[in-house]
Amino acid sequence: MPSVPPFSRSERIEDYTKQCGGITWKEERIKAADGVDIALAVASVDGIKEEMRKEAAHVAIVYYQGNGGALPPRLSSLSVVLKALRREAGSSTRYTLVAVSYRGYWTSRGRPSERGIGLDAAAAIQYVRSRLHRPADPPIRLVLWGQSIGAGVATSAAAALSSIVQREKGSRNGDSALAWPVSGLVLETPFVSVRAMLTAIYPQKWLPYRYLGPFLRNHWDSQSALLKIADTKTSCPRILILQAGNDELVPSGQGVQLEETCRDLSLHVQRIVVSRALHNEVAAKGQGRRAIVDFLHGFG
Repeated sequence: MPSVPPFSRSERIEDYTKQCGGITWKEERIKAADGVDIALAVASVDGIKEEMRKEAAHVAIVYYQGNGGALPPRLSSLSVVLKALRREAGSSTRYTLVAVSYRGYWTSRGRPSERGIGLDAAAAIQYVRSRLHRPADPPIRLVLWGQSIGAGVATSAAAALSSIVQREKGSRNGDSALAWPVSGLVLETPFVSVRAMLTAIYPQKWLPYRYLGPFLRNHWDSQSALLKIADTKTSCPRILILQAGNDELVPSGQGVQLEETCRDLSLHVQRIVVSRALHNEVAAKGQGRRAIVDFLHGFG
């Protein structure tokens, strides 16, 4: 971690303008809580008339990538989702997608670690609060979308934010920007945890890999994060789990187990298996893209 192919640090957003089909992305810079400089790619779409802007709903989607490559090559598939949202948004909703480049990825500084990436995830949410929202505006509806390892980042960020919301409500400081809850979670090709993946991939008890759990440096435990979200008893997010029908990396039982965990915790969850999709193809397939767009429309 990270998996960074050659030359990916020199990728530029403008090199993918044609593939983005009219969606305009811009690179933004933010600071994580420990001072590390982080890159974002940001784009917005809407069909709102000028006189309606003050009353319009604003849905912000923070996207946490999987463990491989830079953000710019991913923007074309994210743009397809934004174009569909723009076509169907009507005149009352604005959608902004904030894609996060973790420390050590693309042009972000620093070295990646689970703790550090957690700080990057929180900084991106704070970017939504501080730069996309004005005091007179209605609260932004926040959706976290994570792909593969990014699903672990998204659930961990949602759990951390749920704890903050609970504390803020307890102190009657509900006007704090951090007190806005996560409205939705999109978990694309998720796994339960790194440890669970070891057991699923190497089920044979005589193999040593399944016993490496105590030595792991990164855990990305979505199941534990969901437990924390439910335990806070604040406004719990709606959850969409997207499995790739032909996932070559994550065993199918991982998504099923997360769905069962959500149901056991009385969390609102929907799981969809995208037919014939490989691990990185869910959003590129019509069925997967339709599921994401329909889910995001539910917050508009």
